[in-house]
Amino acid sequence: MLAGWRGDPRIWRRGLVLAALALLLALVMLLHAQIPNVVGNLGSLTETFLPWLGLAVPVLLVLGLIRRSAVALIAVLLPAIVWLNLFGGLLTDRTGSGGDLMVATHNVNADNPDPAATATGVAGSGADLLALEELPASAVPVYEKALAPTYRHHAVVGTVGLWSKYPMTDVRAVDIKLGWKRAMRATVATPHGPVAVYVAHMPSVRVKVEAGFTARQRDKSADALGEAIAHEPLGRVVLLGDLNGTMNDRSLNAVTSQLRSTQGAAGSGFGFSWPASFPMARIDQIMVKGVEPESSWTLPRTNSDHLPVAARVKLDTGS
Repeated sequence: MLAGWRGDPRIWRRGLVLAALALLLALVMLLHAQIPNVVGNLGSLTETFLPWLGLAVPVLLVLGLIRRSAVALIAVLLPAIVWLNLFGGLLTDRTGSGGDLMVATHNVNADNPDPAATATGVAGSGADLLALEELPASAVPVYEKALAPTYRHHAVVGTVGLWSKYPMTDVRAVDIKLGWKRAMRATVATPHGPVAVYVAHMPSVRVKVEAGFTARQRDKSADALGEAIAHEPLGRVVLLGDLNGTMNDRSLNAVTSQLRSTQGAAGSGFGFSWPASFPMARIDQIMVKGVEPESSWTLPRTNSDHLPVAARVKLDTGS
């Protein structure tokens, strides 16, 4: 095929539109933090699905070959390089075999048709700490009964709960400026010392034709959660929950600037968790401070529209 390109001077004149699209794609990925949120939170919407922009690279490559355009093919290198710089590290397996604490979190879905099966499924993961979000009051007794054989300690605050194999103290709600309780904090007495564990369910975001990506309440709640974590007196912190946003979303900076993502530090792949039927984004997060992530992964699907996510962390960082 390439032999037919020899002696064709038009290969440098064709495909200018494709080249321009490739440059635009590279700029969007490279300068995503500069895309304003003023109109429809377009910046956050772009950042939520930022990894998927990479799918445009092979499309542009094929079109460049069809058009027999040297300019387009060279231009496609730019978004490819930018994407690899942003996400190439996630293509490698960074999981380790260590860790002295396993944690998991799951948005169980308020309309879950079989709470008992969902509880049994996530408890079977072997997690030492299990956070559940979107707990309807009517289903809490079902979850408590199903999880009782595995977890001796638990607390439910509003629509979130924490189940633990270790004793918990100082359990309290965290005010995320909603008017009702969707976040909590507890001190867990692990064999390696106390750990502050936060469980949070940020308000949902919506994509509307007339309003774009509407996330004002989510952003306000994220700022409040970040402030609470900033004032946490314990040095070891674990955050579990559905944040309704990815680590790339600048609107979660109040939280993400303080904590490390276990998936980003010790996962394999992107770890997308939502929607469960065809995961496109990781909005269910496990983040830590003062402990070392060892591995991070998604758990098998339950009756929820989210996948559970889990991680193993090392608390005894001195050894």
